[in-house]
Amino acid sequence: MKSIYKGTAIIAILFIVVSCSFSKKQAANRMETNDLPQLEIVVLDPGHFHASLLQKETLTDVSDTIRIYAPEGIGVNQYLESIDSYNQRAESPTTWKKQVYTGDDYLQKMLADHKGNIVVLAGNNLKKTRYIMESIKAGYHVLADKPLAINPQDFKLLTEAYQLAKEKNLLLYDLMTERYDILNIIEKELLHQTELFGDLQKGSPDNPSVIMESVHHFFKTVSGKPLIRPAWYYDVEQQGEGIADVTTHLIDLINWQCFPDKTIHYQSDVTVNAAKHWPTPITLAEFSQSTQVDSFPAYLNRYIKNDVLEVMANGSLNYTVKGICIGMKVTWNYTPPTNGG
Repeated sequence: MKSIYKGTAIIAILFIVVSCSFSKKQAANRMETNDLPQLEIVVLDPGHFHASLLQKETLTDVSDTIRIYAPEGIGVNQYLESIDSYNQRAESPTTWKKQVYTGDDYLQKMLADHKGNIVVLAGNNLKKTRYIMESIKAGYHVLADKPLAINPQDFKLLTEAYQLAKEKNLLLYDLMTERYDILNIIEKELLHQTELFGDLQKGSPDNPSVIMESVHHFFKTVSGKPLIRPAWYYDVEQQGEGIADVTTHLIDLINWQCFPDKTIHYQSDVTVNAAKHWPTPITLAEFSQSTQVDSFPAYLNRYIKNDVLEVMANGSLNYTVKGICIGMKVTWNYTPPTNGG
């Protein structure tokens, strides 16, 4: 196992533990206030469809005016097209009003304007942690799509951002948490009915007590349209490996379901036993279909073997938290199976 990869696995566990530790306390403090201001969304550099999915339905207590700051390009164009489709659909249309600024100085412009009170982040993960810190410094609450960090340097910056958010009484929270999925809520309730479930066993690295797996697809349909990925999505230096991305959802669910009333100290309660990763092969035809880009960008050359792009998107992780052995796996295929999801 390469040391840098094990570090990536550790980051996946650590940042979700830190996130939950700080955010739960902050949320409790904020909810004690009855006169909360109207929520006004600022969308910064959208590059992932999760940014627009947040606004697929009308949101109570959220202003219809959304402010978008981004560089010109496919990312912001796709975001704006999605918002238009929600506004123009026949059934239950939304009424979002867009104020858009595009330019190379989009971040500086957002900070200078200082409009709105919640920054939404879903895009290039290499930039995300800096966006988080700058937004917190400026006094914004932050809803950020996972992962919030993809390397050790960004994880250090993320912990500093959480500390600053705590000092400024601001929320820094996962945009797409699966804690609100009714199936996960029911599973959690059943898990803690001893007469039905029994007790959670410790397990072992060869036979984990808890096993979770998630399967994803690079090319798929979202909101009735083929999803176009930005080319950088295939660069693990910008997107992060699968084990640093999707597994954050799984780790969070395990912490929340198995240890709901316990504080998890990542320095002492978590041990990584083993981790490995392997690539998903992507042909140029597949890359072009999913990105609308005719050739592989130069930054992907180091991942190309025999004219096939090898994306290190798959990984498995075996770790122990509070003495309970956990096994998880994330797999990325190019497309879903025929007639499957």
